[in-house]
Amino acid sequence: MFNRRRRRPDVDALPPPTLEGGTVTEMKSQVRDPERVSVFIDRKFSFGISLEIALSEGVRVGEELDTDRVKALVARDEVGRATGSALNLLARRPRSSQEVRSRLKQKGFAEPAVEEALQRLEGWNYVDDADFARYWVENREANRPRGRRLLEQELRHKGVDREVARSAIDAAEPDEFADALELANGKLRSYSGLDPQVARRRLAGFLGRRGYGFDVIGPVLQRVSGEAESDEDHEDDGDSG
Repeated sequence: MFNRRRRRPDVDALPPPTLEGGTVTEMKSQVRDPERVSVFIDRKFSFGISLEIALSEGVRVGEELDTDRVKALVARDEVGRATGSALNLLARRPRSSQEVRSRLKQKGFAEPAVEEALQRLEGWNYVDDADFARYWVENREANRPRGRRLLEQELRHKGVDREVARSAIDAAEPDEFADALELANGKLRSYSGLDPQVARRRLAGFLGRRGYGFDVIGPVLQRVSGEAESDEDHEDDGDSG
């Protein structure tokens, strides 16, 4: 017979918080997070809050808590948890306010807690759509160049205001022709052996999907076509020798 390991009981798998008042009969640290305490009212688990809130609010055994006070403590704790969750997201990379809002809602935080957490983060300058837009444009320019149209589309998709997005793009002063030409030269290698007209159409489509307008695509196609013809002329010169 197989030896099956017994699952250790989850000591923190407490029931959902109750929002009824009563007498605090016990407070104990949570096993998985000693910075949080479980509060028991009338000998039954009522809610969990951070140790910081418990201390600052003076919650103690023997205290009488009415329903409004319980709700206020739970709501304040939710704001703190939402803020902490958002800070974890921002530690990975900058995010727009809309990205943070959406992720917190996905995690189940109530809208009032999400909005208050965002206000805190904006006050600390951890969330700033103008800074995020600049970061996004600079990162794209350095790693995955694309045209102004697609850059603006990406920023708008992330909830950045149109004017804020355009301002960030203008400030970066992207050289669309140079970026598109570099992309075209790299992509052109995969079209070797194709009919020149077919390669030209595919290259135009590729650059269009990268957000470049025909005012950029046209000159780039002319440049790469001219370079290709120049290379062919050099090959012919070599053969004639």
